[in-house]
Amino acid sequence: MAEKEEKQQAPNPQHGPGSTAGVVVKPKNFWKTTRRLAKYMSKYSIGVLIVVIFAIASAIFQIRTPKVLGQATTEIYKGYMNGVAEQKAGINISQYPINFEKIGHIILIVLTLYVLSALFSFMQQFIMTRISQRTVFNLRRDLKEKMSRLPIHYYDTHTNGDVMSRAINDMDNIAGTLQQSVTQIVTSTVTFIGVIWMMLTISWKLTLIALITIPLSLLVVGVIAPRSQKHFKAQQKSLGLLNDQVEEEYAGHDVVKSFNHEEKSIKVFEEENEKLYQSSWRAQMISGVIMPLMTFINNLGYVWVAVYGGIKVASGKLALGDIQAFLQYMNQFSQPITQLANLSNTIQSTVASAERIFEVMDEEEMNDDKVDVPDIQTDKKVILDHMQFGYDGKSLLMDDYNLEVNPGEMIAIVGPTGAGKTTIINLLERFYDVSDGSIKLDGKDIRNMTREEVRSHYAMVLQDTWLFTGSIYDNLKYSREDATKEEIIEAAKAAHVDGFVRQLPDGYDTVLNEEASNISQGQRQLLTIARAFIANPEILILDEATSSVDTRTEVHIQHAMNRLLKNRTSFVVAHRLSTIRDADKIIVMNEGSIIETGNHEELMEKNGFYADLYNSQFAGNVAL
Repeated sequence: MAEKEEKQQAPNPQHGPGSTAGVVVKPKNFWKTTRRLAKYMSKYSIGVLIVVIFAIASAIFQIRTPKVLGQATTEIYKGYMNGVAEQKAGINISQYPINFEKIGHIILIVLTLYVLSALFSFMQQFIMTRISQRTVFNLRRDLKEKMSRLPIHYYDTHTNGDVMSRAINDMDNIAGTLQQSVTQIVTSTVTFIGVIWMMLTISWKLTLIALITIPLSLLVVGVIAPRSQKHFKAQQKSLGLLNDQVEEEYAGHDVVKSFNHEEKSIKVFEEENEKLYQSSWRAQMISGVIMPLMTFINNLGYVWVAVYGGIKVASGKLALGDIQAFLQYMNQFSQPITQLANLSNTIQSTVASAERIFEVMDEEEMNDDKVDVPDIQTDKKVILDHMQFGYDGKSLLMDDYNLEVNPGEMIAIVGPTGAGKTTIINLLERFYDVSDGSIKLDGKDIRNMTREEVRSHYAMVLQDTWLFTGSIYDNLKYSREDATKEEIIEAAKAAHVDGFVRQLPDGYDTVLNEEASNISQGQRQLLTIARAFIANPEILILDEATSSVDTRTEVHIQHAMNRLLKNRTSFVVAHRLSTIRDADKIIVMNEGSIIETGNHEELMEKNGFYADLYNSQFAGNVAL
């Protein structure tokens, strides 16, 4: 639990870079992260080895086919030339002198090689897909388990978007790379080495001509790629700003219209849209030049090889099938270079994603060490015993504070916005642990209980009405999965929920949309109260939220809260002081510290901070 006021007391959020298309985020420690990621794949090492063997086999079969196919071309050419020579010599031939049987045998070998290459490629892709998905499954499971052990402090200091980016975008990035890149590295490397070897077996001179194009290709990639990268980064930045503005304007469109800000919003949108346009077309244009230039360079090599090879064929020093095979190898030659160059960026981005995930896994977990505080026999429900607390070891917000709460008592917590009211709730539910002293529940220090055990004694109705996308019935059942339908209906009636739910077309099966915006604020609040009824807790934590609803709904909410509070120990964060006049104890907070404690009459007699708040609220109709 954390309200905005608590976020102000905790450290500032750390914004993570996330995973953005077109921007290569480099890892801080490449090899350490790579080894750690490899450990997740180590349990599938046999499968990875099989994948590597299959990838090599597929590449070898693919590489071998052009030269074998060239033999068929040579055989046809020889037969044709022999036939022409015999006809010129006046020899009458009844059959064209081409050995179709041998050619058919060669073609059969070629087809077999292609089939084997495709079969091994499919098998290695199938196995690698399972390995990569199982690896990411284990990684995602470990991250989820780790996140359940992280202290609330982590979520208070990291934005929701950053956490989601790590759990979703970075995971998807790793999954895609593991599935494609491992086999691609093997295939491209084997293809590159194999193609050069096959080219050397045909002609080392032609191979040297082909190799001349490599420095030119690397020069193109090395010069143009960094320039396009700069514009891709600007494109992603502009896209992010534009998305933020569109989302913000859409969410608050009624406010924008009510203050006549449509023209200003359109102007801001057009400015950002223009920036996105400029950076996008520059990025696409510059990056788009790479492929034509690479093709041009390859074609130059292709022409030089064709001319020189043609001369060799004409002079009888090289078979026609060999030059045909060599030209095919020329087409294959540049592919591994381009693929490996692209993979370098992909791998950098993936390792950066893995590093961001491992950063979460390396975060300090919640402290579950028991403390040497003996249990005591007491009739008190909650005891705050010489309690001290401060966020991150900073100045204490509470110093040597004591409070005893009897079963069934109502404890109100009041103070201005940002005073630290939610801090006490965070401590009671063990979202944070005290710096010194003790909080006891039924005489037992809550640090000697599991967090789940502590929270099983509580139910909360907060100012922010959290409901998930699902039916009203499922939302009500969320607090206690074993609740019967009769118990749910009874709780709904007690919280004034049953009446308006039955008026909905689908009743309790009505599905609440995102943020439950298809029902009113007051109805959402009543649902959270009904959910607390179903939980049937020993201790209630209430954060009143009646200021934004109409008077009739406010009466319903207050009535439902009163029924919920009956005979239960409760801690109420009060915004309207009139609602807590009958509280057994009132804790008054200001600037993060507890400054007064007592009931309403005692605090009014002191004529201190609480009295000023109470009088000013009614004199000026001010709500805290």
